[in-house]
Amino acid sequence: MRKTLLTTLIVAIAFTSFKKNSQEEVFGNQTKKEFTQLNKVNWFLGNWENSTKEATFKEIWNKNNDSSYIGESFVIVEKDTVFYEKIDLFQSKDSLFYKVSVKDQNKEKPVSFYMTKSNDKEVTFENPKHDFPTKIVYTKITNDSLVATIYGKKDGKEMSETFPMKKTK
Repeated sequence: MRKTLLTTLIVAIAFTSFKKNSQEEVFGNQTKKEFTQLNKVNWFLGNWENSTKEATFKEIWNKNNDSSYIGESFVIVEKDTVFYEKIDLFQSKDSLFYKVSVKDQNKEKPVSFYMTKSNDKEVTFENPKHDFPTKIVYTKITNDSLVATIYGKKDGKEMSETFPMKKTK
């Protein structure tokens, strides 16, 4: 009986030692976390832009560390920056969060949105308690073009704004 119990225990320990977690890989005594949700949106990284007669819209995304990207978004009219926001895109456990601070809004305190949907070409972040926007959707069109769309209510009316962008580097 003891032999059977000991054999079962050894087999269970060996099995769990070789089992690979989807979030971690074991290298010797060190564990390296893999941030699969964040890696799904690595197509964010780079400089994105859309210029019209009225304004130039830009987003710049860089990898901050293994679990987060940082972004900046701004609108330039002539030579004046009329809108600026800083974005922290990070993975915590199995969830992806989009935390944004907008200059001259909300006392510049960050507002968090959480990922509600994702696939290889689209990711959706939502915060139904925020005034506008309540939903942010990024859609990858090609490797060098994407569209960011924000949704919500303004003055009681449903509305959206769309920002198509091309990669500049």
